[in-house]
Amino acid sequence: MPSFLEMSPGLIIWTLVNFSIFVFIIAKFFYKPMRAGLEAREQTIANAIANAEKANAEAVKILAESKERIAGAQQEMMAIVREGKAQAEAMVRKAGDDAEAVKQQKLVESQREIERQKDEAIKQLRAEVATLVVDATEKLLGRNLQGDDHKRIVEGYVNELSKN
Repeated sequence: MPSFLEMSPGLIIWTLVNFSIFVFIIAKFFYKPMRAGLEAREQTIANAIANAEKANAEAVKILAESKERIAGAQQEMMAIVREGKAQAEAMVRKAGDDAEAVKQQKLVESQREIERQKDEAIKQLRAEVATLVVDATEKLLGRNLQGDDHKRIVEGYVNELSKN
């Protein structure tokens, strides 16, 4: 067997003594600072996790508020659009009503003008008929009627004819 595989009881004892001294020195001088460092590291990690959870909760809260604001803004926008449509429809209706009123006014004015011209034409026609009747009567009778007599007689007959 090779020499490095042989076990020597003295080597085992000295190895155990050296290990015990090493453990004692580590326990006496380095265990507390090492433990404090590990606890500080553990506390730092716990604080980082707590801060991350707080930040996450705040981000979720801000996201919810943002969604509510967006929903409110969308509702407000839709209300504005509906109001604009209602105003546009009201303007269109008003313009239609105004146009209808103007049309009715023009129609009434036209009818008045037609009636006025009709009355004027009837008056002219009566005057012309009266003149023609007087002329025809003069020719038939062979004499002239005096002044207003002939006009009064003819107008009476013309009015009587127009009533019939």
